[in-house]
Amino acid sequence: MPAPRESELREVELREYETRVVEGIRLGPADRALCASEELARRLKVRELAGGRLEVTAGPCVGVVRFDACEIRILPKYLGGELDVLRMLEYAAGRGLPPLDAPRTVREGAPHLRDLVALLLTEECERLLSRGVRQDYVTVEEDLPAVRGRLLADRQLLRHYGRLDRLACRFDEHDTDILDNRLCGAAIDLAARTARSASVRARARRAATGFARIAPTPLGDLRSALAALDHHRHNSHYRSAHRWAALLLSGGGVADLLAPGPLASRAFLVDMNVLFEAFLTRLLREAAAGTGFTVHDQTRHRGVLYDERTERPYGEIRPDVLVSGSVDGERLCRPVDLKYKLYDNGKLSPADLYQAFLYAHALARQPSAGLPTCVLLHPGGASRTRESIAVRRWDGTTSARVRSVSLHLPSVLGALGDAGRDVVLAKVWAAVLE
Repeated sequence: MPAPRESELREVELREYETRVVEGIRLGPADRALCASEELARRLKVRELAGGRLEVTAGPCVGVVRFDACEIRILPKYLGGELDVLRMLEYAAGRGLPPLDAPRTVREGAPHLRDLVALLLTEECERLLSRGVRQDYVTVEEDLPAVRGRLLADRQLLRHYGRLDRLACRFDEHDTDILDNRLCGAAIDLAARTARSASVRARARRAATGFARIAPTPLGDLRSALAALDHHRHNSHYRSAHRWAALLLSGGGVADLLAPGPLASRAFLVDMNVLFEAFLTRLLREAAAGTGFTVHDQTRHRGVLYDERTERPYGEIRPDVLVSGSVDGERLCRPVDLKYKLYDNGKLSPADLYQAFLYAHALARQPSAGLPTCVLLHPGGASRTRESIAVRRWDGTTSARVRSVSLHLPSVLGALGDAGRDVVLAKVWAAVLE
């Protein structure tokens, strides 16, 4: 049976953490191989049931997975839409989202997250091509009729002994076939072949043709290419293009780049746990600017858990954020735990409370003999009241406190892009330090 065309693909929508059973879908061999891959299984669970039914369980990921007979689209649970995910990505990276008129550009309906990334990549690549792509010196080894650069004596003896019309040379040449352009070329070629939107594919194909001409050498291993990539004043205008290119080529994984590992080109899933942590860390750093406080992320503390028998550290604890500074000359240290969970319909989970209380007991320092406090930041409704939970000893005294602070992410994202930026930063900072 021939594979269905793009327009005939059945679209299955669900939210993060949701489970759906879909009727009338059978997986092909390539689909089963994709479902069995460790990279996808960490983000999306797909189980075949009897009678041609499919059980799909989404984790804390947003994006799209394409099978032969259907396309699974996972929408954000705590945000307004997939464009908000891109805003979080760009804010976490220290940049603002460039203007994007997706409804006008993508005419086939609401674009999914992968097509939005492909569209942003296409716009950046078009901008680079219009202003002229970067050239740099690359080392070339070639047999020439006259000496250019350095004569390779050993190669000349082995390959052209006694000949003077073919000289083995090594020289530097100013060329566009460099890593900056190869990364863009590989990503825009992928967008041109795999974007679901016909209008995005058409634009990407035109840009891909341009990059194929100026950078024909294959990119090779993505991780090696990203490790070798270096941004400086000569290629700083490539930053946005490289970010969208890396995101698309890695299948939405953002570890190093925000990613646990590359996915097949048919899957594009952004881990919202990782993104939420990166977004909130940047938000707290920006809120702390000018206050005299320092925001540390993922600091390691090996001396907290201690093995009394061996007199060695038993392990390490690593809070998401540690805020340190002084108030009226007294030291303040406030651990902050970031949880991408919605607690609006229930209490804080015991496991999250135990972890936060450990941070409060071991790492928090409060001026004026106040209670050691850990703040737990999580998504939530704008009307949710803040919770404050304390540990009470057998004698009735309290030893530590955990304060739960919910953030209405759509409101925060909206305020960060307009005049309300300073207000929302001040509110978040006050909630952490109160």
